[in-house]
Amino acid sequence: MTYPSDGDLQVSRATPEDWRLVTEWAAAEGWNPGLSDGAGFFAQDPDGFFLGRIAGEPVSSVSVVNYSDSYAFLGFYLVRPDLRGLGHGLATWKAALAHAGDRTVGLDGVPAQQDNYRRSGFAWAYGTARYAGPAPVRPPGEGVVPAVSVGLSAIAAYDSACYPAERVRFLEGWLTLPGHVALARVVDGRLTGYGVIRPAREGARIGPLFADAPADAEALFDSLVAASGAATIAVDVPDAHPAAVRLAEARGLTPSFRTARMYTGPVRPFAADRVFGVSTLELG
Repeated sequence: MTYPSDGDLQVSRATPEDWRLVTEWAAAEGWNPGLSDGAGFFAQDPDGFFLGRIAGEPVSSVSVVNYSDSYAFLGFYLVRPDLRGLGHGLATWKAALAHAGDRTVGLDGVPAQQDNYRRSGFAWAYGTARYAGPAPVRPPGEGVVPAVSVGLSAIAAYDSACYPAERVRFLEGWLTLPGHVALARVVDGRLTGYGVIRPAREGARIGPLFADAPADAEALFDSLVAASGAATIAVDVPDAHPAAVRLAEARGLTPSFRTARMYTGPVRPFAADRVFGVSTLELG
């Protein structure tokens, strides 16, 4: 059944239960969502998820998650395949984007949509590639401990230095969701990085992977993979960070698809040289 774009679309906030359907849409697009992602996404901003419906039937989605008074992140821009090209996506986009107010908004855009995003005020910041492949068999790295032993406050402070906003509510869930393994590296009593790996529809995904130096990232990467037991893994790597690309390639992973990080305005400075893997393409 198809519908004309004649004003019948109604956009409203989505519930976690609603978002299970959107997760299925994302899986069908090849995004390979994590099995527990929904709970982690809603923890940061439960009002930041939107569905477009026609006659009560979901047809489109967008998330606009507010992290701070100055920063938000947009994701899950999806329209049911049989209803594309009718304006439902743009209408849902506009309604959802109002949730960000005057915040700078970030997103990770696929190449086919980047021109559309530019017309909506987004500017290219850097490219990202998803590296994926068989899980390398390597021993765990030295100095790696469960993140819980370091404490949420220390992890949150480190994360904040590597991201355009503080996101304690997100981390509270992300570090402890079912199946998630969160590890930290401690050298001479100092936190030098942390990472999370989670089960996905296919294999496991690493994100974030933040570290002071390549040696820290390598130790965390190998420990995360060993702890997951997954046959295949994936990590989203910023092209602008050569050491992160080298790590992914050294572990036998190859790029599968690319996106671009784009922003509507300035973001606060963060340690891009510590970002060896972004958290998620849906939440930044």
